[in-house]
Amino acid sequence: MRTQVAIIGGGPAGLLLSQLLYRQGIESVVLESRDREYVEHRQRAGMLEQGTTDVLRDAGVGERLDREGLVHHGLELRFGGAGHRIPLTDLTGRTVTVYAQTEIVKDLVARRLADGGDVRFEAEVTAVDPSAPSVTFRHGGRTHTLECDFVAGCDGFHGVSRKSVPDVRTYTREYPFAWLGILADVPPSTEELIYANHDRGFALHSLRSPKVSRLYLQVAPDEDLAAWPDQRIWDELAARFATDDGWELTPGPITDRAITPMRSFVAEPMRHDRLFLAGDAAHIVPPTGAKGLNLAVADVTVLAAALTEYYATGSETLLDSYSQRCLRRVWRAEHFSYWMTTLLHVDPAADDFDRRLQRSHLDYVVSSKAASASLAENYVGLPLDGFTA
Repeated sequence: MRTQVAIIGGGPAGLLLSQLLYRQGIESVVLESRDREYVEHRQRAGMLEQGTTDVLRDAGVGERLDREGLVHHGLELRFGGAGHRIPLTDLTGRTVTVYAQTEIVKDLVARRLADGGDVRFEAEVTAVDPSAPSVTFRHGGRTHTLECDFVAGCDGFHGVSRKSVPDVRTYTREYPFAWLGILADVPPSTEELIYANHDRGFALHSLRSPKVSRLYLQVAPDEDLAAWPDQRIWDELAARFATDDGWELTPGPITDRAITPMRSFVAEPMRHDRLFLAGDAAHIVPPTGAKGLNLAVADVTVLAAALTEYYATGSETLLDSYSQRCLRRVWRAEHFSYWMTTLLHVDPAADDFDRRLQRSHLDYVVSSKAASASLAENYVGLPLDGFTA
């Protein structure tokens, strides 16, 4: 069994890489340990930078995105009983789009299968050889070996790929809080995202569609989900979003809930021999900055360009610079995500002095055009060509 590029992981990074390579005439096989239904329904991020939407369109999977995605031109920082709008488009000329990762995966799976792509679900990778590139996996009760020219490790934080990189250096920051996230069958109470800082903790009002809301509460990392019945969740959200002008949050039936820990993580390098790491296999960001999915898309866009150059010319110049180029963007996104997280969350170890400093920082961000522009520039996403040239 042989292919040009073996891709471990059938999430958005692996599927998008396969699609980008296909459009350049490069063969790939995608190996995903979970079944198709699980992959297409696991809840993940949903805020897309303009660069990400451009890449998805160029890959031929932008039709439903353009039809159903919610384009946003701003966001709101809410604190001290008042909301403060950050006009993203006015400050940067760019937009962001709300379109759930679950929908991106559905679009990519459908496109790859329609194009005759080799996507194998319930294929568990057990070993990777980065030097004589091959992947060993179990599928259909049998063990197989897939030989290839290159391996792309897009199998997430807990996958096998990163473990196959010797002497990998890791950098980690654990945060003293988590997010309790819910999906609710209720029209959003806002037209743009609301990031709320409150003495009781952080809250985020996001959207999934005109009829579905996505909301989050800051909770303790060891919080018991069973201690949060529906009414308590809605009461706490209402308290943290409350404003002096009487703004109201509309509750509705909760269809999904989960507690997500918060961490920052980077692995260096992102390449060893013929193995390349991408997405969560190489880096994790706290979700406050909405960067995780967008970083994965940026990684595989860089990798697809490098592989295209290799197969077209034999040059390994872009392959050799892959890790360095990706990590420049990764560390910028790591800092922005850390900054947004510490700006908006309540640190349980903070004293009154820390809280006053945080409030002063919030006041500065919403009152200074330069500070607002810095937030906006990072939030909408720095252009891909600024980090891949």
